[in-house]
Amino acid sequence: MEEVTDEPLHRDRVCGIDIGKAGMVATIRVPSDSSPVRRAAETRSFGTTRREVLALADWLRSWQVPAVVMEATGDYWKGPFYRLEARGFDCVLADARQVKHLPGRPKHDPGDPKWLAVCFERGAVTPCFVATGEFRVIWLHTRCRRDLTEERTREKDTAMVNSSASRQAGCRARDFDPIECFREDLLPDRGGHCRVRRLRGASGC
Repeated sequence: MEEVTDEPLHRDRVCGIDIGKAGMVATIRVPSDSSPVRRAAETRSFGTTRREVLALADWLRSWQVPAVVMEATGDYWKGPFYRLEARGFDCVLADARQVKHLPGRPKHDPGDPKWLAVCFERGAVTPCFVATGEFRVIWLHTRCRRDLTEERTREKDTAMVNSSASRQAGCRARDFDPIECFREDLLPDRGGHCRVRRLRGASGC
């Protein structure tokens, strides 16, 4: 544990998480046991699988950390955010555009979780809107209904096009009368062989 002295805080125990595609780095900041005006910090790395997120949750509980902050970059935050939220943690999604302009941001990514935790405990992080669990269920059902409706519309349009093409082909087939068009008879020639002769006045040719 690293101990530092800081100014008055908005939150006592916090955790900042820097999330990537295959892993995440978490830094907790809690009051020091030696002095109430000092802060203790510890950083650990975890994966993004369900087991790793649960291990992170156990680690946070061992230090009695109730609040977690992570930056909204891509979609990598969703899995850890929702799982930690389901475990009863106060999860905050930081606005990437807002925290980008906060002073003191490190130039290298390994310092991001510690810097996020510092900003979070001082109340400098503006949270993004994240829908509640009930709203997410409604949104998923609505999106599923929309996708099914669009798929049904595409199928109906395809069926109408195919039906129209079939009717047109059928009309062309019905309009074509080989007997009326050609009116050909088999007539014997002088040698007694049959030959095809087109009658005069045949219509439709």
